[in-house]
Amino acid sequence: MKRVVITGMGAITPIGNNVSTFWEALVAGRSGISVIDTIDVTALKTKIAGLVRNFDPEAVVGRKEARRMDRFCHLAIGAAAEALSESGLLADDSADRTRIGVYIGSGVGGLQTLLDNYKTLLERGPGRVSPSLVPMMIANMAAAQVSILNGLKGPVLAPVTACASGNNAIGEAFKLIQRGGADAVVAGGAEATITDLALAGFINSGAMSTWDGEPEKASRPFDKGRSGFVAAEGAGILVLESLEHALRRGAPILAELIGYGASSDAYHMVATDPEGDGAYRAMKEALDDAGIGPEHIDTINAHATGTDIGDVSETKAIKRLFGERAYEIPISAGKSVTGHMLGAAGGVEAVALVKTIQEGVIPPTINLHEPDPECDLDYVPNIARKVPVTTGLSNSFGFGGHNAVLVLRKFDEE
Repeated sequence: MKRVVITGMGAITPIGNNVSTFWEALVAGRSGISVIDTIDVTALKTKIAGLVRNFDPEAVVGRKEARRMDRFCHLAIGAAAEALSESGLLADDSADRTRIGVYIGSGVGGLQTLLDNYKTLLERGPGRVSPSLVPMMIANMAAAQVSILNGLKGPVLAPVTACASGNNAIGEAFKLIQRGGADAVVAGGAEATITDLALAGFINSGAMSTWDGEPEKASRPFDKGRSGFVAAEGAGILVLESLEHALRRGAPILAELIGYGASSDAYHMVATDPEGDGAYRAMKEALDDAGIGPEHIDTINAHATGTDIGDVSETKAIKRLFGERAYEIPISAGKSVTGHMLGAAGGVEAVALVKTIQEGVIPPTINLHEPDPECDLDYVPNIARKVPVTTGLSNSFGFGGHNAVLVLRKFDEE
């Protein structure tokens, strides 16, 4: 099995439109949650979200092409461009593009495009619906557009596993490269669902926060006062390569991906298993896949959305896997800062874990002032912590009971 390394990263998020800006804000604990001003939220109980600001898709793909894509594609293409630039993968014509794949997941796809065209259907009739509706709307199109724009002719896949989509995309790309099916894969997730329809649905499901105080204080994983997740949009993309391919071309090696685990709760359409059984099994499988034990994990990037059951069940799963050592492991909940980017969360949080390994700094879980008594682990409250990190775990769990976990390690050529 080939070793797989990360040679490039890209991020478009509510706290920054490139990796360096995103990381600086994440470590500083500067929230990206604000009042929604992109749509009319007068009738909604939720009026806040994590919005990507000052991102110009036309600067990335041009005006004509941008108009033929949904926003989730814009975000994916922007993040992929940064990741590819850093990796230098396409810097010359020697790259065999038939051996480079694209695995980018999305939980929902082009929801805004669907809503816009449904309004057109009702107001102006079927003859005015865009012929580009379906190819703009379908959830595989972020992966497809990154492939088309960059001439990448290897396998292309778009996992749709709700909030686990980004981690599943990265994990499946990892396995593809391991078994020799590709030399490199552009992998991650993208999401843009800040629409009145999606927000209304999430609110009525009981999963979304209806916090009416300062927006920056709304996302409160593990805190006793948490009231649900805060929606966000964004994209996080990695360039994965086989080690031999990366070394052959002198690529920058940022970290190594060494394990991947996936499971299903088989429990409920929306609610997580309250005992965290599926999360436990995915984490254990990821460690087994990496060939390491729980004692080797230095930090955990928690899924930690801020829902009542979700945060408790993840805590239980961590305790079950790590035993007493669970209390010694610093755990970070990045969604406290960014909000929940749904299908993009895994990709963005993988970027955060790579930076954590590189910098030896664990981002804080902000807004954690009165921990839930059932959430009694070390969640690095409110202030970043400088700690040497060699190996970390990143969790993503989604509606439907999907669980996907990655294990990343500092690169050592030996």
